[in-house]
Amino acid sequence: MKWKVRVIVRLKEGLNDPEGRVIGKALRNLGYAVENLRVPKCFEFELESEEPEKEVEEMCRKLLANPLIHAWEYSIERVE
Repeated sequence: MKWKVRVIVRLKEGLNDPEGRVIGKALRNLGYAVENLRVPKCFEFELESEEPEKEVEEMCRKLLANPLIHAWEYSIERVE
């Protein structure tokens, strides 16, 4: 079966996000009242698999994220 997958990877709470800090500061300088801006990564792909949840979880642990510093979530939808 074919699946559409979206994985979002972000730094775990409490870890420094320098890119988010810089973008947040720039937005505040432009007059926007933003706080605690964080910059996640989003991966979107199609996957041919009989066990998509298992494979996506393995992908996250092995390559898309570092389990020591990242948290991730994903959604999987069947492609007709």
